[in-house]
Amino acid sequence: MKVLKKAAIMLVVATAFAMNVSAQEQGDMALGVNLALGSGDGVTNYGIGAKFQYSITDPIRLEGAFTYFLPKTYGKGIVESKLNMWDISVNGQYLFSLNETLTVYPLAGLGVLGTSYKSDVINSASVSSTDFGLNVGGGIDFKLTEKLVLCGQVKYMIAGDWSRPIATAGVTYKFN
Repeated sequence: MKVLKKAAIMLVVATAFAMNVSAQEQGDMALGVNLALGSGDGVTNYGIGAKFQYSITDPIRLEGAFTYFLPKTYGKGIVESKLNMWDISVNGQYLFSLNETLTVYPLAGLGVLGTSYKSDVINSASVSSTDFGLNVGGGIDFKLTEKLVLCGQVKYMIAGDWSRPIATAGVTYKFN
């Protein structure tokens, strides 16, 4: 994980010095969907999500996102247990345009991670928690058309007892 953190910091610093500010315009809005892969603390699971983006200034964009991770089942039959997770985040992104179609950005923000664990062993024990956390990471947007954008993002989320990178890939549709 230390290597991932160092790589993310180096990417952010290099991007800040090397790129021009994006041509994104204040007031631009977009809605998107994505697939996610979360890993860390011994759990790797896939998810699906949705996001809303709003440009508060030309280079600064806010993104609200929700990801539901598919249940992770451990064991079989009598000794089965299930882990459910979801994540809600609000991240600030500073956009740098590499050319007409490619934009990169560092991100930082806040999130909430919900988890629930249910075990069917003997007494059907269950535990759930909701933890506030911090996000740091970066992403890339590739403009397909004036309205459609392919996007990829990696963020590192620290929430309660969980620390995990979450990678997403998806598409957004620009309203303006």
